Amino acid sequence: MHFAELELDKRLLSSLDEMEYTRPTTIQQQVVPAMMEGLDVLACAPTGTGKTAAYLLPALQHLLDFPRAKSGPPRVLIIVPTRELATQVLESARTLCKNNHLDCHALTGGVAHTEYSQMLRQNIDLLVATPGRLIEYLNQELINPREVELLVIDEADRTLEMGFGQDVEIIAAETRWRKHTALFSATLEGNLVEDFSTRLLNDPVSLRADYVPRREKNRLHQWVHLADDLNHKRQLLLHYLKDESVTKAIVFAKTRERLVELGDWLRSQGLLPIELRGSMDQDKRDNALQKFATQEKAILLASDVAARGIDISDISHVINYDMPRTADVYVHRIGRTARAGRKGTAISLVEAHDMPQLDRVERYTDETIDRRFVKTLRPKHKAARITPKVSKKDKLKKKKAAEKDEDVKLPKQRLRDKKNKGAPRWLKAKRAESGNNNDTPTEK
Repeated sequence: MHFAELELDKRLLSSLDEMEYTRPTTIQQQVVPAMMEGLDVLACAPTGTGKTAAYLLPALQHLLDFPRAKSGPPRVLIIVPTRELATQVLESARTLCKNNHLDCHALTGGVAHTEYSQMLRQNIDLLVATPGRLIEYLNQELINPREVELLVIDEADRTLEMGFGQDVEIIAAETRWRKHTALFSATLEGNLVEDFSTRLLNDPVSLRADYVPRREKNRLHQWVHLADDLNHKRQLLLHYLKDESVTKAIVFAKTRERLVELGDWLRSQGLLPIELRGSMDQDKRDNALQKFATQEKAILLASDVAARGIDISDISHVINYDMPRTADVYVHRIGRTARAGRKGTAISLVEAHDMPQLDRVERYTDETIDRRFVKTLRPKHKAARITPKVSKKDKLKKKKAAEKDEDVKLPKQRLRDKKNKGAPRWLKAKRAESGNNNDTPTEK
């Protein structure tokens, strides 16, 4: 399928051609037609599947199909959890709008109110906002929510994790005159996102990016290296970071302390990693990301909290120095490489105590990740055998099958046969009189 088959405006197709995008991804093929029909959408789409364009294209198409006569407040409102993600979504929207007249803006924290005062007096067709700052402006009645026709909530799972769920529900109530709503989440695991969606969406169509065509799947290579201990893990990491094929790499550590410790060690080995910590000031964070994005060869050390919202298209490698706590976080991590049609590699350095996490990841993604070795750094320990966990559903099936087997009717058996008593006394006496002492009855 090509984008031209999605019945998009020629101006949008022209922008896509300039971006060298010709074929829509799996989630784009599903979401674009559904949103263009005006349906509410609940989409499960991890990072790196093209979900941003999946909701931007139908949103912009709606604005082009139904232009308004005069300037006014936003008609499309996109809610994202972080300032960085808002900036990236805005950049994508403006790139798609190069060949049309639509005005796209962002409203986030970390920016002085005076900078937004002029923007709010201009025409706004599409607004990308973080929940906290948007609520602030709604309370001051600086934005008219009645004009919002389409509400999009991106990264709903992260939004809930960061405690913005109530804010988003307030925003949804303020924009209750909208025509339809779309909610995107990297995972629908558990009831949290589904319960949240029932309060925001009206009879939604559920779409998933579970099936990935071979041409998309082959872009991302995943493999595991077994590590004996911390020193072995460091040597494996150093081996890859010095490899020429690694141009831009994000290395994930589980805590801030581990990240700082790793950064110091890499510098002692002659490397110059850029650190991205959750406690950094916004200016320092922006500078770190800018430095990483503009260098031809760079290493970024990050924790999961600090890495939220990173969207840099030419990341060649993601390295899990520490395995993530949950499988969906793993999917978020590796989704930062192999983007925009490029190839990428995700490497996990796994110690013996990490094997249960690796098992959860493989069951969640329904993939077996290749085990690889560096000749000079072969591990001493072998992969631990993980006893497969039986789900509650499978346990219930097994129990029902056992109960069904017990219900099978057996042929009737006499009590004396069960107790192996043989013939009754009166029959024995009768046989004795006739000279037949055999316990078994004779055939007539």
